[in-house]
Amino acid sequence: MADGGSDRTVASDESVDVDVDELLAAVGFDPETNVLTARQAEVLALREQGIKQQTIARMLGTSRANVSSVESSARENIEKAKETVAFSEALSAPVRLTIEAGTDLYDVPKQVYDACDEAGVKVNYTAPDLMKVVSDAAGKAVEGREIKQRVSIGVTSDGTVRVRR
Repeated sequence: MADGGSDRTVASDESVDVDVDELLAAVGFDPETNVLTARQAEVLALREQGIKQQTIARMLGTSRANVSSVESSARENIEKAKETVAFSEALSAPVRLTIEAGTDLYDVPKQVYDACDEAGVKVNYTAPDLMKVVSDAAGKAVEGREIKQRVSIGVTSDGTVRVRR
């Protein structure tokens, strides 16, 4: 389904032309500084445009299974990059605390606020917002109101809260 002018332009399933190079340039993708390969970026960019894997496979001259594998690897790389950033921020955060398994989620804001008060750091969240941040970021480590697995919380000097399982 590539148009006659470029093998890197494809009409999507909704008949909208997408030029992959233009799309990547518009979002500032630089393969030299990115954790994604150029192919991973291409596949993700096309998928974000709503293009089906089979259409991408035809455009790239490969199989749908290969496109699926590339997309899966790209998403894994993104999660690893997020974890690396969270780790780096946790190392330099002036406030670091561990919330033990069995802790009531409603007790977490007081623990965070107390640690931040001691370090002279202002937290940018109300108690309900902080509980939501912790619960969302901790995923399966939080069930209902109970912390099921130990989580680490770091608060940066600007008050940003980072949660790691």
